[in-house]
Amino acid sequence: MLSNIVNITLSSLTVLAQIIVIYLAVIILIKKKTHPLLGRPFQWIGRRGMIFAFIVALIAMVGSLTYSDILGYEPCKLCWYQRILMYPLVLLFGMAIWRKENFILPYAMLLSTIGGAIALYHYTVQLGLVAAPCSVSGYSVSCAKVFTMRFGYITIPMMAFSAFMLILFLTMLSNKAQGGETVNETSDRL
Repeated sequence: MLSNIVNITLSSLTVLAQIIVIYLAVIILIKKKTHPLLGRPFQWIGRRGMIFAFIVALIAMVGSLTYSDILGYEPCKLCWYQRILMYPLVLLFGMAIWRKENFILPYAMLLSTIGGAIALYHYTVQLGLVAAPCSVSGYSVSCAKVFTMRFGYITIPMMAFSAFMLILFLTMLSNKAQGGETVNETSDRL
């Protein structure tokens, strides 16, 4: 029962994250950042990018801990690498928001890019497109093991990939939107 609720909730949030990433990518590609209708949400999200990135990273961290510590899904080697890159983002964004600084944005972009690449690779392992590097390691569950599959394509690595990509886009937007502006000035407009 609990696993079903967690899976549906996190899978639905994953679809929402993917929709937002596609929207942001389309606006950037068609260069309509200042369009009266299309650009307004883009600019609103960009001004609050660091706060939204913190929320996404926090949900991803709580979700992964729920899967392992409450539902008992044993993380594989690639899952651990993704956690190593996701968990510090919560602390970095939290500290940056609290101290009203945005110097962490390049570091967050780097962690998100590497984490997204690992998550995408992990997803291809689960799809059987590449061999699992940890399937015979003997100390953890196989990286190819699929604990959950929702909507025909969402697995835990796809959730992680979507979270990393959304954090990356939000961080890039926040970096451009805040060009010299402090986080405090941004959060005052919330």
